[in-house]
Amino acid sequence: MDPTSVDPSPAASPADEAVVERMADAVVREYDLAAQERLLRRPMPTLDIVNERMQRHLRTSIFQFARRSPEVAIGPVTVQRFSEFLAVLPAPVHFSVVAMRPLRGSGLVVCEAPLISALVDALYGGAGTLQACIEGRDFSPAEQRVIQRLLGLVCTDYARSWKGIYPLELEFQRSETHPRFVNVAAPSDLVIVTTMQIVIGSMQGAVRICKPYAVLDPVRDVLYGAQQADAIAEDRRWVTQLTREIQSAEVTLTAELARPELTVGQLLAMKPGDFIPLDRASRLVAAVDGTPVFACHYGTHNSHYALRIDECVRSDSTHWIGGSHVH
Repeated sequence: MDPTSVDPSPAASPADEAVVERMADAVVREYDLAAQERLLRRPMPTLDIVNERMQRHLRTSIFQFARRSPEVAIGPVTVQRFSEFLAVLPAPVHFSVVAMRPLRGSGLVVCEAPLISALVDALYGGAGTLQACIEGRDFSPAEQRVIQRLLGLVCTDYARSWKGIYPLELEFQRSETHPRFVNVAAPSDLVIVTTMQIVIGSMQGAVRICKPYAVLDPVRDVLYGAQQADAIAEDRRWVTQLTREIQSAEVTLTAELARPELTVGQLLAMKPGDFIPLDRASRLVAAVDGTPVFACHYGTHNSHYALRIDECVRSDSTHWIGGSHVH
């Protein structure tokens, strides 16, 4: 065929051009790099509740540990870059890298040197006025032991503060004294910092809990949920009503007296008048819907067949209430 005889392609119609423009608009989208930071800087009512609990628990724990009544003040939750957080820390400090179970990732518990000196002085019978000079040296073995005890209190109280909201726990991984080896987040990543100022005697220091926002992202709805404040408040009237309704529910108690074993041939050979021998066990188990409840003996009472309860049985099986709801 002669190429000169082929008609050129028709020009695109206005309708086709409109379709192409709409497709281009659908592909190209604007993205605001600061959108996540604006979202993160919103109020977090759940963390405020956790911090209020932490303040009460930590005050009691330090008093039981050091036998000194401390003053614990928790500042507002701050959001900043990880590099900015490390830059404002007063030297020297002690870093403890902790895993944030069950979330994937790690956080930091930072203890200031004046607080460690105050605790050591209190534990050794001091008046809370002597501050040891820690600059230019490592923490002594005695100070290391005090730091580990304090870290244990912080981790325990932090888990108690999250109870009823989310099962978040801090698990110690390793200790560091130089910020260069603390790599729980990239320098530009955002972190959430909780600062607890603790005063013992005339000395004071701070404990900071640093949590990367990327680690807390799976529970973002929990952090910003305004309903958490109402959810953790226990309604005793509702609990009493629910208990009353559960106690009035009717259940079927079943006790199996015996279980004979026969072959199919023996069963087919039976005729009216035959007997099936039963070997009754000396002790029976009464169950509700397959769940053992009582260990019993079989007998009679007031001319009625009866079961005498010997003890209550606690079953390890949780299928009847749902294994996902058992903690």
